[in-house]
Amino acid sequence: MTDTASLPLFPLHTVLLPGAALGLRVFERRYLDMLRECSRAGTAFGVCLILDGEEIGAPALPAAYGVEARIEDFDVGADGVLVLRLRGQRRFHVDHTRVRDNGLIIAEVTWCAADSDDELQPEHALMATVLEHIIEQAGAAFAPVSPAQMEQASWVGWRLAELLPLQDAQRLQLLQHDDPHQRLQALLDWMP
Repeated sequence: MTDTASLPLFPLHTVLLPGAALGLRVFERRYLDMLRECSRAGTAFGVCLILDGEEIGAPALPAAYGVEARIEDFDVGADGVLVLRLRGQRRFHVDHTRVRDNGLIIAEVTWCAADSDDELQPEHALMATVLEHIIEQAGAAFAPVSPAQMEQASWVGWRLAELLPLQDAQRLQLLQHDDPHQRLQALLDWMP
């Protein structure tokens, strides 16, 4: 049985990654309505990179891969705009979309398989060392919950993808890999 769902999309000019945090200002009616619906139903929404179009106005063309977003915190800014702190959850593939009258994109998605918790392979052991140095500079907010995470291929790969200065197209490419070792190899290949 395929694990599918109907998911409202919030297309952005950035890529949300599993486990990564993202700040988001919400002021358009369609997204405020979406958040109200998600809150009432206890559901999430998806974030996809915009391939064509803008974040404001007419519905944009979203990438075929995205990440489920959960709201961790919210506030209202001094300008009265809703400010959310999101956390990336599961990856998904967009099978098809439809646009509501208010411009909100609703996608039928297939959830990607959850990452295995495989240990780093010897050829990627250096990646954990690189990540440790980056976390020292970036701060405790990016630190692993347990030391064992620094040995997990998936966790190391996603944190590097979040913290390295990658282009959105590269992050989108990583979302399309089901194998955490392939993701690490892609990251390694991109490093100078």
